[in-house]
Amino acid sequence: MHYFTPKRCASSRKIMYHDKAQAEFAAREAFIERGAELWVYRCDYCSEWHLTHHGPREERLLRGMDRYAASRQGKPRSRKRGFKPRKR
Repeated sequence: MHYFTPKRCASSRKIMYHDKAQAEFAAREAFIERGAELWVYRCDYCSEWHLTHHGPREERLLRGMDRYAASRQGKPRSRKRGFKPRKR
């Protein structure tokens, strides 16, 4: 018997789809078979299409939080006991 082994992304280990139509078809099949609601997105690393359970709005919120965390990385804070930063 022959089993199909899909290609996987090196960074995320998710199944790689060649185009958006194939990924959307797989998402529809997952919903029909298992009731799993999945969305399609293009990977930044491999430029192929993947499926995710995060909705488009959640994805934007997660990316926005990463930017917020990165902006807070500025100057290191003092670890001195009793240190209070000046109000600006």
